Amino acid sequence: MKLIGFLWVLSLFWGARGSSLSCTVCLAQNATFCTGNNVTCPPGRVCGSSRTVNMEDGIKKNEFSGRSCVPEDQCQGPGSFSTHNSQSKKGFSCCNTDNCTPPPPVLPPDNTTPNGLTCPTCTADGVDWCDTGRTMGCTGDETMCILQYSKMSGTLSRDSVLRGCATPTICNIGNQTLVTDGISVEVQISCTGGCGGLHCHYVLYILVGFIYVSYGIY
Repeated sequence: MKLIGFLWVLSLFWGARGSSLSCTVCLAQNATFCTGNNVTCPPGRVCGSSRTVNMEDGIKKNEFSGRSCVPEDQCQGPGSFSTHNSQSKKGFSCCNTDNCTPPPPVLPPDNTTPNGLTCPTCTADGVDWCDTGRTMGCTGDETMCILQYSKMSGTLSRDSVLRGCATPTICNIGNQTLVTDGISVEVQISCTGGCGGLHCHYVLYILVGFIYVSYGIY
């Protein structure tokens, strides 16, 4: 299973709040900080920073750091999701003045305490669904079952799907679309199990930014 994460969400229109901020936009691999150009954000955005670390079979595979304009309601706590042999941890931080530097994002702590939830788990490339009959016990704050489908097209092409356990902060990211550098990526996230059995599906309309993607590039 190959798993890489870009995680940051830029833009759900979130109500005008007066003048717009100027924020740094950048993305770096295998780094805890990045620098880049400043852009003028849409109204209602703040300067955000994210950090994503991907583990597979207990070994760190890659790391991404990003900065961008984000809706204030995306300045949430850290989150994670897991499959039967991998885990992605994500941290978020924000600041709300021109050209400010958000504090370093903090990743969620390790927590291997079973929480009683059991979820289907599988990963597959080239399809939009997987079901091997395998399940996993969820731990810590990963109190929802996640299904994530990613479709990449353009100069690179790849479909992938995964199922496993996730924190509500990951489930709240919802559906995303990013078009940049000749590549279009669509990500669909849906979750169950953390809302009393109801299907929880959150949709975000992305105008520009870094998004969480699962596809194989090492």
